[in-house]
Amino acid sequence: MSEETTNAPTDGLWSRLRLIEGQPLAARAGAYSGLHDELSRRLDSGAKLDQRDAPGTR
Repeated sequence: MSEETTNAPTDGLWSRLRLIEGQPLAARAGAYSGLHDELSRRLDSGAKLDQRDAPGTR
């Protein structure tokens, strides 16, 4: 397996990034901002779940 294959996200992130890169600059900025917001929400929700499951937090 190549490094590219083993590190490739399986949720379609690369295809979304390629799609964004093909847009005009103004549209790209908005698309990256939206992607950032989505990823931030996903990270935040994962952190909250991890805190609930952590030992000693009850």
